[in-house]
Amino acid sequence: MKTIAKKFRWYYLLILFTVGFFSFKAADNYFEISKNLELYASVFREINTYYVDEIDAGKLNKKAIDEMLRTLDPYTNFISESEAEDFRFQMTGQYGGVGSQIGQKDDYVVITDPYEGFPAQKADLRAGDLIIAIEGKDIKGKSTSDISKMLKGQPGTPVKLTLRRNGVVLEKTITREEIKVKNVPYYGLINAETGYIKLTGFTQEAGKEVREALLDLKKKGIKQVILDLRGNPGGLLNEAVNIVNVFVPQGQKVVYTKGKVSEWEKSYETSQAPADASIPLVVLVSRGSASASEIVSGTVQDLDRGVVIGQRSFGKGLVQSTRPLSYNTQIKITTAKYYTPSGRCIQALDYSHKNEDGSVGAVPDSLKREFKTKNGRKVFDGGGIDPDIKVELKPYSPMAQTLLVKQVIFDFATEYRLNHESIGDAKSFVLSAADYEAFKKFVDAKDIDYSTQTEKELEDLKKKAEEEKYFEAIKASYEAMKTQLKRDKQADIEKNKEEIVSLIEEEIVRRYYFQRGRTEASFAHDPEIKAALTIFTDPTAFQKVLSPVAGKK
Repeated sequence: MKTIAKKFRWYYLLILFTVGFFSFKAADNYFEISKNLELYASVFREINTYYVDEIDAGKLNKKAIDEMLRTLDPYTNFISESEAEDFRFQMTGQYGGVGSQIGQKDDYVVITDPYEGFPAQKADLRAGDLIIAIEGKDIKGKSTSDISKMLKGQPGTPVKLTLRRNGVVLEKTITREEIKVKNVPYYGLINAETGYIKLTGFTQEAGKEVREALLDLKKKGIKQVILDLRGNPGGLLNEAVNIVNVFVPQGQKVVYTKGKVSEWEKSYETSQAPADASIPLVVLVSRGSASASEIVSGTVQDLDRGVVIGQRSFGKGLVQSTRPLSYNTQIKITTAKYYTPSGRCIQALDYSHKNEDGSVGAVPDSLKREFKTKNGRKVFDGGGIDPDIKVELKPYSPMAQTLLVKQVIFDFATEYRLNHESIGDAKSFVLSAADYEAFKKFVDAKDIDYSTQTEKELEDLKKKAEEEKYFEAIKASYEAMKTQLKRDKQADIEKNKEEIVSLIEEEIVRRYYFQRGRTEASFAHDPEIKAALTIFTDPTAFQKVLSPVAGKK
């Protein structure tokens, strides 16, 4: 009995120590929070009272909050009252407005992409139309953000626009509508057997849209399908589950989450019968495919349900939740990490070192952990989804980049639309040789300048030679090379004809058939779609990709 009593006393003391330790830790943590809040309030009060100039308290506080959250991760954000509408649009895809994308052009804002079927398009607003006034007020110098706010408003209310098209001033009064940007802006046939579904968002009903698209394509007799997630930044986690459910049976685990708070430890499974659990599937991804896009592509890969093609995805395996704050503000806070069925988290191991596009940089193999797909293929965590078939994209030539950045191709397409009332269908449109010659003359009349990488390196060589006192010895060679490069640059528009023609064709087709047309016009020269069509033509090769041997590294 004494032994039992002694053990009981030790257990009792251990429990007391444990409770006391955590109580002390919680109290200590509370003291730190309280102390720092008091310190912050003191600093703010002193600045407001004694700083030499008047301060904008709201702006200063917003900056302080943003900088604090930036030390956590890139996705935990404070949402002010003025930003609430934009945030609602990100979650729902809905807003009140005219339905058009806009862009900056010199001192004005230009219509770049009217949404098909919405007020701007129905009022015959066209890509290339300059907005010069809204409600009679000159908007010269206004930013796209300023104009966007002016165009948005309650559905049913009018907005008067003054436009300039080819030097002619037009007046348009447009009635705003509830704009619902589709998650699936396009689906259709690439050929008689291959369906294509473009998914650009994960707002409400994304899964329903993908399901309806696939069922409609099946009625048209497709035997295989491509789901395009390239550039899709993600969105609602439950919609990612719904989209996977289109292709896999009911009751399949798609993703599970783990967080500090137990309520965020959840498992998400498919809840209904699939639209088709066996149709050959290719999922396209890019460096811009993030979050929910990576749940879909990662789960398809883990379950060996389809072949993933493209480039390594973004590397965002964090889940955000929105919590209300005072004064109609909110905080979007990272509450958990998500894990695909194999158990891997695709979150970048170090998201402080990123590529220019924001995606994760190279992750050393030594830091990655190995997991297995349903068929036993090797997959790895630590930095996005590695595609089963990688397609390396060639960067645009300096000439093509310049033509895009300086909006030369955009302006040529605007002029082409003015001179051609109609064109053939989007898939068959081809720029004629005469049209390309007209484009070259159009470029000649523009003031464009750019430097090739070779020229930049030649200038670096010159600077280094001057520093080291060698330039006089190589000056003649330098001048000869510079002259030769100049002659080559004048011919660049012909040298890079193939890529420039494809860009012009897509831009022209978009003027007649909007985003739907641009998508169809890209099919013929899209390298990832070509890779998908190639693997579809060989069922044995398709299955081989999904075998354990294919997953070895």
